[in-house]
Amino acid sequence: MSSLNTSDQLKLLREMGLDITVLYVEDDLKLREEMKQYLGKIFPHLVVCSDGLEGLEAYKNGNYDIVITDIMMPKMTGIEMLGEIKNINPLQEMMITSAYTESEYLLEAIKLGIDAYILKPIQHAQIIEVLYKTVSKIMQARENEEYRQNLELLVDMKVKACTLLEEEKIAYYEKTLLGLIKMVESRDSYTAGHSQRVAEYSKLIAVEMKYSAEQCDLIYRAGLLHDIGKIATPDSILLKPSHLDSLERELIKEHVNVGVDMLSEIPMFDTIVPIIKSHHERYDGEGYPQKLRGSEIHELGKIMIVADAFDAMTTSRIYKGRKNVEEALAEIESLSGSQFDPEIVPYARKAFQNLQVQEHITQFPINTLEEERFAYFYKDPVTGFYNQRYLDLILLKNSYSHLYQCINVISLHHFREYNDAHGWDKGNKLLADVAEAIRESFPGLTFFRLHANDFVILGKEDFEFPEGTYEQSELLTQNGLTCSHFHFDLTTENVISLSDLEQRMRDERHRRNQ
Repeated sequence: MSSLNTSDQLKLLREMGLDITVLYVEDDLKLREEMKQYLGKIFPHLVVCSDGLEGLEAYKNGNYDIVITDIMMPKMTGIEMLGEIKNINPLQEMMITSAYTESEYLLEAIKLGIDAYILKPIQHAQIIEVLYKTVSKIMQARENEEYRQNLELLVDMKVKACTLLEEEKIAYYEKTLLGLIKMVESRDSYTAGHSQRVAEYSKLIAVEMKYSAEQCDLIYRAGLLHDIGKIATPDSILLKPSHLDSLERELIKEHVNVGVDMLSEIPMFDTIVPIIKSHHERYDGEGYPQKLRGSEIHELGKIMIVADAFDAMTTSRIYKGRKNVEEALAEIESLSGSQFDPEIVPYARKAFQNLQVQEHITQFPINTLEEERFAYFYKDPVTGFYNQRYLDLILLKNSYSHLYQCINVISLHHFREYNDAHGWDKGNKLLADVAEAIRESFPGLTFFRLHANDFVILGKEDFEFPEGTYEQSELLTQNGLTCSHFHFDLTTENVISLSDLEQRMRDERHRRNQ
C-alpha cells in the first residue's frame, strides 16, 4: 500500500508515463474528450477510440501497456472487446470505467480478471491511485525482465521481486473484490458493513480459541468475501425488507454456490472457499447448501456460522428489533448443539461478552434515496402513501422504539357508490386528491392508505383534527362522500399491529352506533 499522497503519485506517474502506451476507449464524446486531455498530460503515447470495435482494431495494430474502456458502447461492448484482447494477450493490464454496478457486468469483469473497476463519475484521486499502482507494477516488471536477461547473479533478488509483485497483485485483486462487495452492500443499508463485521467477529472467536495467526487471518479474509455471491441476487429479493417466501428463500440460498463458483476460479482463494461454502450449514445437518452435520463442517466454517448469526441478531431488521449482546449470546447458547457447534459456543461468549456493537444499523429508510427504494415494496401507487403492509411493520417497530405517539384515521363513506357511478379511474383520481389534501394539511407526518378508502396518519407528537376538519370538506361533499375520524393514543393503547388497529376501529364504530 503506497503512503504517497495524490499529488506525489501524480508527479511520479508523469515521470514513469513517458514510456507507457495507453489505449482508451469511450463512446461518450464529452467524456472522451475530457479524458483525452486528462490522460494526454500523463501519457504522451495515448490512443483514443470511440467504440469497442475500433478499440480492438487499434489494439491489434499496436502495442499497449494499459487498456482502459467503458462497458456499454455501440458495435462492440467493452466486455466483448476485453475478452478478445485477453485471448490475444492473457497478461494485458485492463481497467473498466463504468456507471453500471449490475451483477452481470461485475461477474463478467471478474471472470476476465480486470485489474480495476472504476465507477463513474471518475474521481481524480481514485484514478490517479489506480494508474500509479498499475504503472509502478509495469515498471517493476520491466526491471525484473532486465534482471532476468542481463544479471544471472541477481536471480535471488529477481525471485524476491517477483514474489513481492505477485503479493501486490493478489492484494490489489482482493481489494477489487472487496470493492465489488461494497457495491453489493451499498444496495441495502441493512447489509452495509455486514461482511466486515462477520470477518471481525469470526477472527475474535478464532483468537479466543488459540488458532494460529495464519488461521485467524484466513478466517478474516473468508469473512470479508463470504457474501460475494449476493452480487448475482436480484434486487427484488436482496432489498426486500419483509419476510421472504419459500421460492425467494431458495433463490437467496444460491448466493453460497455462486460465491463458491466465482472464487474457485481464482487459485489465490482456494483456502477460503471451503470456509465460505459452509457458512450456512448447521451442526444438526439442517443447513445449506450441502446439509453437512457435525465434524463434516469445516472447522473455521463452524466459527463463521456463529459470527454470521450473531451479526444478524444484533442488527435491526424491519420486521424485528435488534438484540443486545447478552440476548444474542443467550440465543446462541440456546441453539448450541442444533444450529451451532457446542464446542464453539463458550468461546463465542468469551469473545463477545464485552463487545460494543453498532446500534444504528436498520432496514428502515434513512435518506431520500432509500425512501424511493422502499417505494418498490411499500408505496401505494394511487395515493403515493405507504401501504398497509408497511403500516403493520411500523406499528410492530413502534412497540419497542416508541417513535410515534398517536394514530389518526380518516375513513371515507359512500366511496363504493362513487366508483359504481363514475368508474375506477375517476375513483382513483378522487382518492389521490384526498391524499394530497391530507398531505398538504399535515406536512412532515407519515401517511398510509388502509384498505380501499381509509387513510392513516402517524404522529410523533399527540394531535387531533379540529372537529369538522374533513367532515365538511368541499372535496368530499361535492362528490357525495362523507367521512369519519378516529384518534388513538399509542402511549396508552396497545396497538402493535394492523389487526390491533382494525379491532380498535371496529370497537369505536360499535360504540358510536350504540
